[in-house]
Amino acid sequence: MNGLIKGEGLWKTYKLDSTEVHALRGLNISVDEGEFVSIMGPSGSGKSTLLNMIGGLDTPTQGDLFIDGKNISSMNDGELTRMRAENIGYIFQTFNLLPALSVRDNVGFPMRNLTGDKKMDKSSRIKRAEECIEIVGLTPRMNYLPSKLSGGERQRVAIARALVNHPKFILADEPTGNLDSEATENIINLLHQVNDEGTTVVMVTHDVDTTKNTRVMKIRDGVIEE
Repeated sequence: MNGLIKGEGLWKTYKLDSTEVHALRGLNISVDEGEFVSIMGPSGSGKSTLLNMIGGLDTPTQGDLFIDGKNISSMNDGELTRMRAENIGYIFQTFNLLPALSVRDNVGFPMRNLTGDKKMDKSSRIKRAEECIEIVGLTPRMNYLPSKLSGGERQRVAIARALVNHPKFILADEPTGNLDSEATENIINLLHQVNDEGTTVVMVTHDVDTTKNTRVMKIRDGVIEE
């Protein structure tokens, strides 16, 4: 297995007035290609900070973070934007769908950020979006607006959107936090299906039932507990 995500000595310090708050404290993390990793920990432990850092949405105050062998800690904004578009699919607790766009257009939206040899024409983007919508079982609803969907269906749209750029890994931040038990089971099964087909998944969750058949990392006070 290859080390797809590797963090060494990661610190994240925020200043609140005259006080320094350490969200991460020299944390080390390694995720291999093809793994399904669940990150658990109490509120304020650093879970979301770590996920944002892996996703290139936040930078470490100190330490190095490697994605597929490249140190993203020293990348500029343009390089980070391209790295995210080409490597990472995101799934958020609040879905983050664009309300004025159909399911098809929401799923296809990330492909607009592809550049170089990965850039696609409009017909190719539509075809790929429809493929991903079929994967999550929403083909009959591809022309619906998000407001016409249930919470579980919206999260399935978010998974399709996360898959559309053929990411190396998916970051899921409490993906079942707003769902009932049946929708939760469906979403977790879908994430395992995606993982079984070769996509690495890193999920932050507070629900221990969603972590079955995954490698669990527990984080407390900004460090991974052994």
